[in-house]
Amino acid sequence: MTQRSEPVSHTVPSPAANPGRPPAGPRIEVSGSLPAQDIAAVAMLTEAATEADGVRPLSEHVSLHLRYGGEGPDRHILLLLPAEPTEGLGLTTTTGEVVVGYAHLDPTDAVAGSAAELVVHPAYRGRGLGRLLVEAANELTPDGRLRLWAHGDHPAARRLAESMGFRVVRRLEQLRRSLYSPLPGLHLPAGVRLRAFRPGEDDAAWLRLNARAFAGHPEQGSWTEHDLDARMQESWFDPQGFLIAEEDGPDGPVMVAFHWTKIHGGEPGHGHPHPESSTAPPTPTTAPLQSGTAPLTPGTAPLTPGTAPLTPGTAPGDPDGEGPVEDLRAHGHDPIGEVYVVGVDPDQQGRGLGRSVTVAGLRWLRSRGLPQAMLYVEADNAPALAVYHGLGFTHWDTDVMFYRAG
Repeated sequence: MTQRSEPVSHTVPSPAANPGRPPAGPRIEVSGSLPAQDIAAVAMLTEAATEADGVRPLSEHVSLHLRYGGEGPDRHILLLLPAEPTEGLGLTTTTGEVVVGYAHLDPTDAVAGSAAELVVHPAYRGRGLGRLLVEAANELTPDGRLRLWAHGDHPAARRLAESMGFRVVRRLEQLRRSLYSPLPGLHLPAGVRLRAFRPGEDDAAWLRLNARAFAGHPEQGSWTEHDLDARMQESWFDPQGFLIAEEDGPDGPVMVAFHWTKIHGGEPGHGHPHPESSTAPPTPTTAPLQSGTAPLTPGTAPLTPGTAPLTPGTAPGDPDGEGPVEDLRAHGHDPIGEVYVVGVDPDQQGRGLGRSVTVAGLRWLRSRGLPQAMLYVEADNAPALAVYHGLGFTHWDTDVMFYRAG
């Protein structure tokens, strides 16, 4: 899609108010996709904000759409200034300007309204640039309704949202627990067995189960093959940590539940978790049991294909079962495991499958030498919170969604 430039009449404060900062007015550029250099510049901007705030400003959902594109009419909004003041920071775009702010708009939800996430470089905050990004996003919505995510519930983000007439409509809690603490034993219902996800073989069946488990969740439940493929391309993807619970049906094995785990920081150069999302979530990412849970999104080889199912009572490499414990702490910072997505077929509720596969995933993460696990859960999901608190999870952080009607 050809980029469309939209001049902005507002200007940043003068150098007297902000010594060493450019007096030129910012320019906003909107596009449906970004070239590689601009994506890299936004990534550098995101990392600068993450280091300054201790939380990633963009969810996994947005980060994946930024890199791989989406299936809908997403909009990428760049806030640009002349390049000279920030040369050498890796923020230069294909136009020769630097990106000091970025917003992502997803206008596809006709029921809840468009959703946006945004970030301003720490060196350029306090000048009204965040407000410009919100105004630009709002102008691009089909009906003037807009939802905004504030990852980590940053005070400045809350002040901005409230000053523009937004109100809180959703809270997503991030919970954590030590994996050094004792974990419950794994007890599966009779006839149910665990195995690892088989990429290329399980895709369609898993997407059907995910849609059923999250039928009431517009973000997670609408995942397509594109969404699954994008995540399987990520460096963190490990099918051995994607646990499938199945049992025999009239026509062969049937998936009844799953626990997809994720490791943040398990690869050199991997971004920090959403102090960690997940993002992010983070992404933007998940929580709960029974009919399922979803990763954070604005508003979301198995043991080796063909290997034997896991023995009930152990996860692969579980310290309480058999197999080595891998040390992943050799890279720059401690990694952390995530209860990424847990889903249960609605027809299978009441069998304790949600808790069972959650425990299996936690034991898997511990087998990888991880010291801690995290997850996301809706703040008003009392049953899921009760389960996770019962498994030793405690509150760590909160993501907040704001909403303003058109």
